[in-house]
Amino acid sequence: MKKILFYTLISSVFIISVSSVKAQKTSSHDKIKKVLYFNPEVEPDIEEIKEPTNHAFFSAVSDNISAFRKNKMLRSEIQVSFDSIDSKTITEYSKNNDADFVIVPKVKYFKVGLGKYVFSNQVVVSMKLFDAEGNLVTSSEYDTYRKNMRLLGSTENSIKIGTNGAMKNILKELRKIKPSAEAGF
Repeated sequence: MKKILFYTLISSVFIISVSSVKAQKTSSHDKIKKVLYFNPEVEPDIEEIKEPTNHAFFSAVSDNISAFRKNKMLRSEIQVSFDSIDSKTITEYSKNNDADFVIVPKVKYFKVGLGKYVFSNQVVVSMKLFDAEGNLVTSSEYDTYRKNMRLLGSTENSIKIGTNGAMKNILKELRKIKPSAEAGF
């Protein structure tokens, strides 16, 4: 009788430990998704405004990504052309960086006045979201002047507002496409 009780106790402890290990494993929809961001294409192509634009853009992205605990931001220092994107290039970068999604951004400044370098603080932030295979999932555009009617404020703040708006639009489009748990990318 003692042997049967002993083996029952050992087998029940083993079953409980195996089930608790299975409960600790993360399922596929709880997996942390890695999103690769390229440097935004800046229009007009002036070298002096690229670095502040990149800094403001990635500051807004990191602030936005920190709100989602299931995402991890990967940054690529490469600038990819927004209008002529090669799916093979996207696939290679996602494979080399182990990314689930790739975002190709563009920041377009408004030109105001007659001068060559006179710009407004208003921007249009555009983003294209690709999956790891290089397929376009969705795209988004956010115009800070049309959406907020902002006339005053810094350009850095406009880039942050435009980036947040474009990311929210992408999340809305993802919810329409995939109403499951994956929409919280």
